Amino acid sequence: MAWFEGFAAARHRVNGVELFARHGGRQGAPALLLLHGFPQTHALWHRVAQQLAGHYFIVMPDLRGYGDSPAPADQPEHAQASKRAMAQDLVELMSSLGASTFYLCGHDRGGRVAHRLALDHPQRVRRLCVLDIAPTLDMYAATDFDFARGYHHWFHLIQPAPLPEKMIAGDARAYLHAKLGGWGSAGLSHLEPQAVAEYERSFCRPEAIHAACEDYRASAGIDLEHDRESRARGEKIACDTMVLWGDRGLVNRLFKPLDLWQAQCAGRVTGQAVPSGHFIPEELPRETADALWSFFREGDS
Repeated sequence: MAWFEGFAAARHRVNGVELFARHGGRQGAPALLLLHGFPQTHALWHRVAQQLAGHYFIVMPDLRGYGDSPAPADQPEHAQASKRAMAQDLVELMSSLGASTFYLCGHDRGGRVAHRLALDHPQRVRRLCVLDIAPTLDMYAATDFDFARGYHHWFHLIQPAPLPEKMIAGDARAYLHAKLGGWGSAGLSHLEPQAVAEYERSFCRPEAIHAACEDYRASAGIDLEHDRESRARGEKIACDTMVLWGDRGLVNRLFKPLDLWQAQCAGRVTGQAVPSGHFIPEELPRETADALWSFFREGDS
């Protein structure tokens, strides 16, 4: 199908920022919010969204600082890039589109935003799916040689500005392609040409590179503080949750994601490894759509 055929594109002023988002699908159907990760944009969801458009009213934003959603000015402790701030953006976005409750799926960084959203706004999330991540706090707590080698960008991007920004800007396209083709993925063959062009256009800019670094700086600081506070208060994800991870990826090799998510959820947790690298929605679009449809449909029964 044509690129995002049937989906409207608009800018939305929410929570003091301007988010770009596409939305469409079946009017009057349950709402589904799809969140991308690093170093991508909402384009990650193109093929999945086309397959689910007959079932849901789908919303696909660019997270603040990514794609066509500008990042706000830097704040102390990188608070402008916290997952709490990003989650607030999204609940306001969904309210502006008339969705008081919604299904939620996040990949990579989007999964971390989805985790925080489900904790901070439990009344809004009907069911949650996270793709190829374990909880941030558990991942940092397990840091060892294998983790540091596999997730080296976690430690590179959090270095004080402007060192990582300047290093990446030396050849931003090569850096982007290395990330898109890594983490268990077999090169760029799984990516649509339009998506590659979108990622290159969006990422290879100084302000976008800085925003991505700020996202990771927040995750290594203020986000961990928020996570520790939530755990100290006994807060858990209230809704049923599905976890999918790639059997060729680092999450599968280094963690037990189902066990880790079960410890953070009050609802039922299901999931499995799938035959993929990290970029599950693009490597397995049909299987991803089918899994989401099956899981979310149970929430309507």
